[in-house]
Amino acid sequence: SGTVDTEAGAVSGWHHHGDHDTTLYIVSGTMRLESGPHGEHVVEAGPGDFLRVPAGAVHRESNPGDATSRAVIVRCGSGTPTVNVDGPAGAEGD
Repeated sequence: SGTVDTEAGAVSGWHHHGDHDTTLYIVSGTMRLESGPHGEHVVEAGPGDFLRVPAGAVHRESNPGDATSRAVIVRCGSGTPTVNVDGPAGAEGD
C-alpha cells in the first residue's frame, strides 16, 4: 500500500499480483489498464476514478497522458505481490 507515480508514456510489463486484490485511486493524470484474453479489455481512468485488479488477473498498466500520474494503491492478500508473466495469449508483444 502507498502511492505510485507513473511517468508519461510508461508501460509496465504483463504481470499479476498473485493472491492480492489491488485497488487504485487515481489522484492525478491518466492510467490505462489492459487485461483479459489478448489484452482486449482496456480501461482508462483519471482523477477521482478507482481501478480494481482481482487477484491473479494478468494485466499491464500504462500512462497514455503527457504528465506523470499518481495513484494511491491498496493491496490485500499474502505472498509475492508482483509476478511477471509473458502476457495473455495473442497480446501485443507476444
